[in-house]
Amino acid sequence: MLKPIRILLFPVSLLYALVVIIRNWLFDKKLFSSTTFNLPIICIGNLAVGGTGKSPMVELLVRMLKPHFEVAVLSRGYKRKTRGYALANELTTALDIGDEPMQFHLKFPDVAVAVGEERIVAIPQLLHDRPGTNVILLDDAFQHRAVRAGLNILLTDYSNLFTRDWWLPSGDLRDAGSSYRRADIVIVTKCPEGLSEEERRSVAIEIEPRPGQQIFFTSICYGEPYHITKGDTCIINEEVEVLLVTGIANPAPLKRWLDEHSGTYYELAYSDHHIFTIDDLNTIFRRYDQLTAKRKIILTTEKDAVRLIKFRQELEDWPIYVLPITPRFLFEEEPAFNDIISKFITEFKTEEQDEKQEEEK
Repeated sequence: MLKPIRILLFPVSLLYALVVIIRNWLFDKKLFSSTTFNLPIICIGNLAVGGTGKSPMVELLVRMLKPHFEVAVLSRGYKRKTRGYALANELTTALDIGDEPMQFHLKFPDVAVAVGEERIVAIPQLLHDRPGTNVILLDDAFQHRAVRAGLNILLTDYSNLFTRDWWLPSGDLRDAGSSYRRADIVIVTKCPEGLSEEERRSVAIEIEPRPGQQIFFTSICYGEPYHITKGDTCIINEEVEVLLVTGIANPAPLKRWLDEHSGTYYELAYSDHHIFTIDDLNTIFRRYDQLTAKRKIILTTEKDAVRLIKFRQELEDWPIYVLPITPRFLFEEEPAFNDIISKFITEFKTEEQDEKQEEEK
């Protein structure tokens, strides 16, 4: 149900929709140009604002591809304090490139991670800096049509499918629902673990995939919480009292997980991509001290951890743990997904090669 403030913003949504529809029409009619590059580019994006699981999907692709290819990740670098193109290095912080790219850089230090608002400008710079790159993953770039990726992966949250959403700011859609047709793969994320075949078919019918478009379903798989600075792990059970600290768009799945696994939990919720201050840290510590259980911890997400780690010294002696997540493909379909990705890369042809092959036929 829409909140009253969102209902009042309905006229703004109509204006926003008109602008986006006209823009898409100009790209579709080639009045606005899209540029292709002579290497495999995979775009991971969504139609809505908020958390649909793009970062875990990018990480899954990096883990899958980096043993076989020279992979690079290119993001916009949302809420960073810099502008223009930047390639992550050993001195980089989340303020330089944004929290999600910083998360990729910390997890995969041997992978090129770059940011740039204009992908069409950043890609040549990235290839200049890392000329051996075989594959580029474009993080959150589905609506940035100036670059035409060879393979588009579109994510949509099971609890807020794009088919049931509405335009910003009344809803969460930043692009037309019909734009899903540009995707090669649609992944319904954050599904219940016990999703039935009937529910799967129902969602697939609702999305109405175009011919050749593949639909996959994933759930969230939570790993062992690890200490933010020391790396040692802990177990969360009914005896543990948890202070949950989040600055993400959609903490609901995490809260459901805590309902099932912890004794009691309390939440300190900040805005998405919140930049933590020392005052925030002191508030977190004071709130933790108010917990009364013998076993108690502070729990946060990997995205929040990269914005908290600047307080490394202050965090060293506090029980603040990070909960990692990975997507898990339902219905045993991960091999089919991997096969699509691998074939796209190994059988990649430039437009010129495709045209020549058609002429030879």
